[in-house]
Amino acid sequence: MNSVADAAGAAFGLIVVADPKLVGIVLLSLRVSVTAVLIGCVVGLPLGAAIAVNEFRGRRALIVILNSLMGLPSVVVGLVVYLLLSRAGPLGALGILFTPTAMVIAQSILITPTLAALSRQVVGDAWQEYREQLRSLGETRLGAAPTLLWDLRFSLVTIVLAGFGRAASEVGAVMIVGGNIDGVTRVMTTTIALETSKGDLPLALGLGFILLFIVLALNACAYVIKETAQRRYG
Repeated sequence: MNSVADAAGAAFGLIVVADPKLVGIVLLSLRVSVTAVLIGCVVGLPLGAAIAVNEFRGRRALIVILNSLMGLPSVVVGLVVYLLLSRAGPLGALGILFTPTAMVIAQSILITPTLAALSRQVVGDAWQEYREQLRSLGETRLGAAPTLLWDLRFSLVTIVLAGFGRAASEVGAVMIVGGNIDGVTRVMTTTIALETSKGDLPLALGLGFILLFIVLALNACAYVIKETAQRRYG
């Protein structure tokens, strides 16, 4: 390409014609990231809520650990998952290393602590405000967690998007456990890194534009949902 402008034009051309390679990479990326976010929500949100409304020995230590895991290096997660799934590892018999499943596992491990830590903070604040009211209604601590999660569902959308953002932008872990195999485990972030290093800017830019659009679109939807909920429910 003679210039960045030429590369950007070619990138938009790939998007407009729905280049099969580009579309395949985008769909695989979304499938892996969305699956990881769903797993993270199923595990992380109830865990964060349970920690928020219950008092137990070691609670503060657990909160510190969760907050620390929010900054967990992705390459460390990738290495650990690789060792677990490799032929010599305890889960090697599953034969899922260098597959999208391995990538989902790595991303789930990365984002679950983030979802748990952030939901704990949100639910904890609500618990302090509504604790007496919930108790007067006969609500137990065990029942308060799902009640607050449901009541705060619109606020939690932003937290879920934060988890998706980390999953979708992940490079290190998915590169290690996925192998960046063309047509099998090559997602948007790993393709951008590879194609940029090769000097193939159109595909890298095209995927970059799509990734930015997805993030912006999701944040716009979250904003609309939250604003609508505030107007409707006060």
